[in-house]
Amino acid sequence: MSLFEEIKADPMNQSLTKQGLDPIYAAPKTAKIIIIGQAPGRKVQETGIMFNDASGDRLREWMGISKDEFYRSGDIGVVPMDFYYPGKAKSGDKAPRKGIADKWHPRLLEQMPDRQLIILVGSYAQKKYLDLPSSAKITDTIRNFEDYLPEYFPIVHPSPRNNIWLSRNPWYERDVIPALQKRVKEILGAGKTID
Repeated sequence: MSLFEEIKADPMNQSLTKQGLDPIYAAPKTAKIIIIGQAPGRKVQETGIMFNDASGDRLREWMGISKDEFYRSGDIGVVPMDFYYPGKAKSGDKAPRKGIADKWHPRLLEQMPDRQLIILVGSYAQKKYLDLPSSAKITDTIRNFEDYLPEYFPIVHPSPRNNIWLSRNPWYERDVIPALQKRVKEILGAGKTID
């Protein structure tokens, strides 16, 4: 049984599988950069295409890469904290379900041995992978992004819901995004020759 089929058969996911829903992730063996985010949004779950929304457009812009590079190069892996849309909450989407990342991420990451960078999108991924206390403030984590390099690069979620945060923290687009683009370019440009 493939890992994809194992995830679908997981008792935690059986009701979703019965609805005809597939887990949303990408783990190409050639991935150099892995994005660990929250969970698919409703539109992403409906289309089955990761970051196929306004958040994805902004994420690609922040990374400085094209849609083609994102989806077809084999350089990018996407492993969310939950593989399924968790549903609507009062403000935004519900939190990813607990236990999914602990159970499946190690095996998915093992499939991508060439990874050089893990971009941690939002507080759920950052708290897990940076071993932060629940009281940790995302603004402080992102402001101190250099502390987590070269393995991890924490960023704010690219959702339009974070426009207010972005306007209050101009240092993010001034300092953090150029550093992210530089690192992505270094990794994806390595080994490519210019004609």
